[in-house]
Amino acid sequence: MTQMIILFTVIVVSLFLFLTERWRYDLIALTALVVLVLTGVVPGQDAFSGFGHPAVITVAAVLIISRGLFYSGVVDILANWVAKLGSSVFVQVSAMTAIVAVLSGFMNNVGALAFIMPVALRVARRNNSPASFYLMPIAFGSLLGGMLTAIGTPPNIIIASIRGEAGFEPFGMFDFLPVGLGIVIAGVVFISILGWRFIPYRKEEKDLSEVFHIQDYITELRIPSGSKLSGQQLREMVFSTKTDVVVVAIIRGDESIIAPSGHEMLKEEDILIVETDHPSEMQELVDTMGFELVGSKKFGSESMSQEEMGFSEVVIMPASFLTGRTARSINLRWRYGINLLAVAREGARLRKRLGDIRFKAGDILLVQGRRENMQETLANLGCLPLAERDIRLGQRKRVALPILIFAGAIIATAFGYVSIQLAVVAVALLMVFAGIIQLRQAYESIDWSIIIFIAAMIPVGKALETTGGAGLLAQQMLKVADIFPPAITLLTLIVGTILLSNIVNNAAAAVLMAPVAINLAYGLGASVDPFLMGVAIGASCSFLTPIGHQSNILVMGPGGYKFTDYWRLGLPLTVIVVLVVIPLIMRVWPLWP
Repeated sequence: MTQMIILFTVIVVSLFLFLTERWRYDLIALTALVVLVLTGVVPGQDAFSGFGHPAVITVAAVLIISRGLFYSGVVDILANWVAKLGSSVFVQVSAMTAIVAVLSGFMNNVGALAFIMPVALRVARRNNSPASFYLMPIAFGSLLGGMLTAIGTPPNIIIASIRGEAGFEPFGMFDFLPVGLGIVIAGVVFISILGWRFIPYRKEEKDLSEVFHIQDYITELRIPSGSKLSGQQLREMVFSTKTDVVVVAIIRGDESIIAPSGHEMLKEEDILIVETDHPSEMQELVDTMGFELVGSKKFGSESMSQEEMGFSEVVIMPASFLTGRTARSINLRWRYGINLLAVAREGARLRKRLGDIRFKAGDILLVQGRRENMQETLANLGCLPLAERDIRLGQRKRVALPILIFAGAIIATAFGYVSIQLAVVAVALLMVFAGIIQLRQAYESIDWSIIIFIAAMIPVGKALETTGGAGLLAQQMLKVADIFPPAITLLTLIVGTILLSNIVNNAAAAVLMAPVAINLAYGLGASVDPFLMGVAIGASCSFLTPIGHQSNILVMGPGGYKFTDYWRLGLPLTVIVVLVVIPLIMRVWPLWP
């Protein structure tokens, strides 16, 4: 009983910390695991068993495959087709939501969303429609699509493996399809016809310069003859001021030095293109440093080469290492050659000092640097380009090979020749050997935070079983079965999983609720399959809050959504999913074996 109390205390505290988002979820999960090991709830020899769990290996391989498909250009044709659609919001939302749902069935949810999101933004701007009408539907579409296959989303991967640990054959690649397809069809139809109309009107500006009004804060400053600044390094000048300035470029005669290094030596008659948060800071800079004010700088000026200089509007991905850090703490300007010009959160520009803003996933950054280095640098930082992203998503000439490799693996698993885990690892290896993705890119594509999180949570989930915690929760739910039909008990399990998945990572919801589902099935004398399938579906229904899934966080900034906007579309969609899933599960996976 003491161990059970410790376990539930750790779980409740962890859930609270997940909700506050003060620390990253992988750090919280790993801390919870260490506490449970030190208190004896989790045996020491099992502490790191999760890192060798088939679900962890499968998730890592699927992330590599997703990046390989990204580089291959598999969805390039689809993206261009969507961009050529008419101006009907109904047609555009239908097409993009359906496409992202299909893609999510075979690749990472966030990866599928990253393919379509820049397309949605371009379509919205071209048609003068609010991006909010498009982004939430495709984010929810990516969650719906994950229900189609065993590799569509981490909860499915986890549930498939847990079924194997319970003494049965693990769920196969397409065992989720009969239920998942019905849910996807119902969800996409609802979103396309009626659902997008529930989304608040969040009008996005047409141009990044209008979003941030950046032209009001960029000015030319000249270093006059005899200035004490001559011979100083640029970083010395910046550090000696009390203003939060960004040197966008240095114009030296006919030469343009874009995103100059901090070690660049200043010279007389240099013209510095400077950006600050407030015009008053510009005047202070002129007064204290002895600059000559030349004039306001506009985009497209002849003195700055637009072929060399790149301005890009980007969104911080949930897995980016920028999350929780500031531009100053990571030396963004000096280490990466990227100037941060502005930050927007929930559709509004932040007016704090840029160097002091602590980044969050979903923040939109306006950055500037050399065009030739911009794409690679942003990828390394974990940022997704939005406004300036080209519609081409890869190399068309490599489309056929990854499709053949992936299709071969799917066929092999469908006929039972190899396990899902072995198949996806083989596909990832073949993509590396075929040159579709480089080995360095393969390692970079793995979201180590989710890997550590799942690996740490798996022993916690097992502890629910060994301490009797899962049995206790199942006993409480069995009281419902004494009063109502078994279908209501299944409904209660699904609703409970849905609520949990909207406040914690969906993988955690699957790990924690799966032991409860198995104990509940045994208590009823029923098959475990419908209850495990119910947990898998419930864990993917993170439609009510932005923190329930990374896809929801990713669209929050570009769509200008508020925290409370999600339930407007998410609540009716959740109700539809629940109404559809109960009869589907009971028909495809009967309660009684």
